[in-house]
Amino acid sequence: TLYGDTCGGLALIGDLFKTEVYDFAKYINAKFDQCIIPVNIILKEPSAELRFDQKDSDSLPKYEVLDVILNRYLIDNESVDSIYLNFEKDIVDKVLNLYFKNEYKRRQGAPIVKVSKKTFGFELSMPILNNMI
Repeated sequence: TLYGDTCGGLALIGDLFKTEVYDFAKYINAKFDQCIIPVNIILKEPSAELRFDQKDSDSLPKYEVLDVILNRYLIDNESVDSIYLNFEKDIVDKVLNLYFKNEYKRRQGAPIVKVSKKTFGFELSMPILNNMI
């Protein structure tokens, strides 16, 4: 959410997919053998919390699906046609449309610490008006 979870001076986990954030939280708890990250946070269903009882799953595919599609397209440079072979076309189209439509939000986000092959920072940025022209 713009000016919500994207606020701050440095996005330490901004280069991680949502599923990686959950895995990282579980890893931290296991590594230190205690609940440094409260379990109720890890188990809480993701939500932008813009309205009562809203869940991300109301408008998005599960993050296990969404993250795989984005990873294959953005990081592995897989073609859309190749991704269609493993996922419903409508879901792939929706995920990629949302990715491109929200470029303006990424442009306003805090700098990202790079931990992957390609980051959601400038390496993957598109001109904001790219799809408008």
